[in-house]
Amino acid sequence: MRIAMLAPISWRTPPRHYGPWEQVTSLLTEALAARGVDVTLFATLDSRTSARLDGVCPAPYSEDPAIDAKVWEMLHVAHVFEQAGAFDLIHNQADFVPHAFSRLVGTPIVTTIHGFSSERILPAYRRYQDRVHYVAISEANRHPDLRYAATIHHGIPLADFPFDPHGGEDLLFFGRIHPDKGAAEAIMAARRSGRKLIMAGIVQDQEYHNERIAPALDDRSVVYLGPVGGAARAKTLGSARALLHLINFDEPFGLSVVEALACGTPVIACNRGSMPELIDDGVTGFLVDSLDAAVDAIARIDQIDRAACRAAVSARFTVDRMADRYLGLYREILG
Repeated sequence: MRIAMLAPISWRTPPRHYGPWEQVTSLLTEALAARGVDVTLFATLDSRTSARLDGVCPAPYSEDPAIDAKVWEMLHVAHVFEQAGAFDLIHNQADFVPHAFSRLVGTPIVTTIHGFSSERILPAYRRYQDRVHYVAISEANRHPDLRYAATIHHGIPLADFPFDPHGGEDLLFFGRIHPDKGAAEAIMAARRSGRKLIMAGIVQDQEYHNERIAPALDDRSVVYLGPVGGAARAKTLGSARALLHLINFDEPFGLSVVEALACGTPVIACNRGSMPELIDDGVTGFLVDSLDAAVDAIARIDQIDRAACRAAVSARFTVDRMADRYLGLYREILG
């Protein structure tokens, strides 16, 4: 089985700190290669993989201002489809642009839909749903207008997220500094609970950060670490009393939620999007519908067994489980 794995080029694959689409692409690529699948990863040329690396884009456009996103994305996608005949299947992880090339080749195509930036991009999915096999990353993220081949949850390598049976005393916000992710709500909930809040993640909305986040940072009650990757990521997630995920949008999946649970850290999240699929209310965390409910959940967080959080991820959200599901889908498509 020869697979062309088409990664996004916003960040390196795997990312240095932030880049969830690239992270999932890397995890799946490595798991397939470990199973003996012939995989070629099409990604930025600074990417790292045990599979075969191919590409044309020298660096990620979110890291190098000299890289024009539109130009290099077209070159990147075209480079894959110009070689389509060399592969049994193309797995697209890079949103909707590759769909425009799909009827120009005979190679089957799988697209993992990592989320919809807005309803305006739906025509690029509707038009090609008879040609491309769509995979949802959660039941919540399935769009009613589209046909899907499967729902496959993301998986993570448990060994990279050591279990911390005790955690610490501080609360944690881990995600993009953006209104969608509820950074300001996490600060308010932590203040009302009387607990220190650690914040980690890229600043995606500078104005929001300047107005709602920066004034609260005092290096005592609210501490911002910036983007956190590598081994520091797992240590930060595991050393928290709880992860606050008080989102203001319908989360497609939420890698940091599963990663926190793997470390034993329970999650308090707004009951939106994929959260009910990731969190067992009262077992691995709490699903809430208001700031008051979040504050109440913080007071009850010690009711959660950290070992149960780890066990839930081990049973449902491992990279091996994800890879097995995708391999099954590939075989089904290829007959």
